[in-house]
Formats: sequence, structure tokens, C-alpha cells
Amino acid sequence: MTQEQILVSNFTKTKKAFLLFDLGYTRTQVSELITNGNYGFAHNIWKKWCEQVSAQPANVVALPFEFSFNRSFGIELETYGTTRSALINAFREQGLTLVDESYNHTTRSHWKVVSDSSISGGNGNEIVSPVLFGLDGIEQIKKATIALNKAGAKVNNSCGFHVHFGITDLTIDNIKNLAKTHIAIEDKFDSIVPDSRRKNNNTYCKSLTSIATNKTLAINKINDATSISNFIGIFTSRYVKMNFQSYTRQGTVEFRQHSGTTTFSKIKNWILICARMIEYTKANGFTNDINFFLNESLQDYISDRAVDLAA
Repeated sequence: MTQEQILVSNFTKTKKAFLLFDLGYTRTQVSELITNGNYGFAHNIWKKWCEQVSAQPANVVALPFEFSFNRSFGIELETYGTTRSALINAFREQGLTLVDESYNHTTRSHWKVVSDSSISGGNGNEIVSPVLFGLDGIEQIKKATIALNKAGAKVNNSCGFHVHFGITDLTIDNIKNLAKTHIAIEDKFDSIVPDSRRKNNNTYCKSLTSIATNKTLAINKINDATSISNFIGIFTSRYVKMNFQSYTRQGTVEFRQHSGTTTFSKIKNWILICARMIEYTKANGFTNDINFFLNESLQDYISDRAVDLAA
């Protein structure tokens, strides 16, 4: 049956949803077609559908996903409004070592504070973490945000929050699927950041589609890459929402889209969202549905954050 035949049939909503899932429709699409956007209802039907089929359609990625947060990562927080000495003292009070350094890209075993000419406002600084791991890394970040706020660090629309993840274990296909997934769900990421960091509105975090004149051509370029170095060469600038040029120097991918913040919950949730996307695409390949790799807590966070920024 076609979509049109299913929708005009006398079947129950559950039966219609099952048939649409069989055709390869996502939960988001099904919720819009038959439940007036009630994603929760569509998700519950989808779970029942998964129980009744042993194999998903080839164009749907809905495989079981067990997330373990053990990938290495690091963060960069851009702030203004306070002195380096105040930051260093506040970090020390939280049991963290923050070292004043000149601008550099060298990975340290300690936190460092460096200059950043892109930040407007007095005392613009970038605070960079050492390599972090899992929940212990999250705990360090919690202490760092307490220190930043005690020191009076502020953010404005010139500030960003970047997170790097080590990805030397990914194959070229893994990396291509990660990039294509980002393109497919970019509108969801856009919905949880200010307008200044959406689409191509920011010079320092352009869309991955900016490598071509349209989304289709951008994906074609990605699909045509034959090696990781060839793939990285597609991007002529590191100033994209998902920067792969850092792979050459540090073996990482850098998520650059998030706006500047000193709020721990925002930082933690963004790290977990990005980490889960990496692990999901490594295990299961491309997906165009962000809910395939998020747990309920993060789904709620994205929904609530999108409402808060809707204005």
C-alpha cells in the first residue's frame, strides 16, 4: 500500500502507523501524518512495531542502542568579563589547575586559559580543558562551571562552546555517516541554539552543507570520499558546525555550534547528545531521526530547549 492508501483507509491509527513504519517512515513523520504531531504516541507504537519485526527496512535505522560514555573528549568555553587571575583563583578553589598561556592548540594535562580575538567585551578568554573521560570528565566540568560563575565570567553572542571527541577508532564510512546524520538533523540542533548560531548565520560555525550549493551536492561530495584525508579535504575551513580538520592535528571531531554558556546542565546535555550521535552512527550507520540515539531525558531536554528559544 502507498502512503495515500494507508492514510485514507479505515484502519486504526496503530495499524496505519505499523504500515508506515514498514514503508520506512520515521517516528517523527508518522507522528505528523496520523497523530497531529504527538511524537510520544508514535514512539510507543514504534516500540511495539519493533517487537514484531526481526529486521528493519534498509532505509530505517532503528536498531537497539546501548550507550556507554567512555570516549575521550575535551571542551573549550569562550567567556568575557573577568580577569585571568580571578579565573585561576576560582579554579584553584575547586581543586582544578588553570594555567595562563599564550594562544596555542597544544593539548595539556591541565586546564588552560588563552586569548581569543573573536570574543567581544572586555577580558575575552577561552578556557580549555585537558583530555577528559566519561563521567569523571563531567565532574571536572561541573567544578569548572562553578569556578567560572564565581569568578564572574559572562557570555554574549560572540562566545561559543566547543567540544572535541577522539575518533581515531572510526572508519571512513563511520565518519561519512556521522557527517550525513548531522546534515539530516541539523534543524534539530538549530532549534536548541540561538538564531545567531543557526543555519549559516555565524561565520565561525557554518553548516556542513556550505561545501556545496545545496544539500544533495554536499552529501554527494561526502559519499564520494575514498579516505579520511580525502574526506577532510572536502572542507576548506574549520569554521563549520562539525569540524573534522581537527582530526589531522588531534585525532578529534569538534562540535562548534553551541552558543557560549557557563551553565553546567547545558554543557553536560550537549556533550551527551553529541557523544551519543557518534556512538550510534558508529554502531548502526546513518540516521535522519535524532530520537534514535537520544534517551528520554535528552529528548525532553531538546523539546524544552526548543520551546524556550522559539521566540
